[in-house]
Amino acid sequence: MLGAEVTRRFGGEGLPEGTIDITLHGSAGQSLGAFIPRGIAIRLYGDSNDYVAKGISGGRVVVRPDEKATFKSGENVIAGNVIGYGATSGEIYIRGVVGERFCVRNSGAIAVVEGIGDHGCEYMTGGTVVVLGRTGRNFAAGMSGGRAFMLDINADNVNTDMVDILAVPQDQREVLKSHISKFHAETGSEIASELLKSWDESISRISLVMPRDYARVLEAMERATREGLPIDKFVMEVAG
Repeated sequence: MLGAEVTRRFGGEGLPEGTIDITLHGSAGQSLGAFIPRGIAIRLYGDSNDYVAKGISGGRVVVRPDEKATFKSGENVIAGNVIGYGATSGEIYIRGVVGERFCVRNSGAIAVVEGIGDHGCEYMTGGTVVVLGRTGRNFAAGMSGGRAFMLDINADNVNTDMVDILAVPQDQREVLKSHISKFHAETGSEIASELLKSWDESISRISLVMPRDYARVLEAMERATREGLPIDKFVMEVAG
């Protein structure tokens, strides 16, 4: 309801970053932070059910354990299934493990988490996902766009029909480090902290899952820009 009211009053651009910042404690139900636009941040100290950040469109959702929690977040479930479904933009930071179908149909949001269940990034078309922990089976099925960065990946759990598993390229390493740094700042993640302390070693443990056709399109766009050639023509040739 809050997100809808912001959109009605201020349009699709939402509000300036940090205008509305809500902190919650305890257990949240379904659809925490669903559809929130830019300018709204929701921070939960506790745990949540399914559909966290569903359809998020520019806002930010942070879920982290309660301050008094003593368990290791990377070994415990903190939120449910289908998180980030249909997200178009915004940020999702979850310190802990989540359920199945993480970021299905994500088309533009940035999401960082410490572990996911089966069918992660299914039908994803854009955005960035970073998984700093275990991944369930059938990861990246139908993934046609965006990037996923995976720590200590188990290649057997990746559906490679449409994607390749690659080393993180040089031009993406600082971008990835920035995502993990922000995740640490927002959640206090011990996993992120350890990775950042020895970044040169950590980067060798992280893999990039990249859709093949998407990679070819990006390469064509870069070449066209570099050589001053018509971008649409090159993209259509690659896509065809």
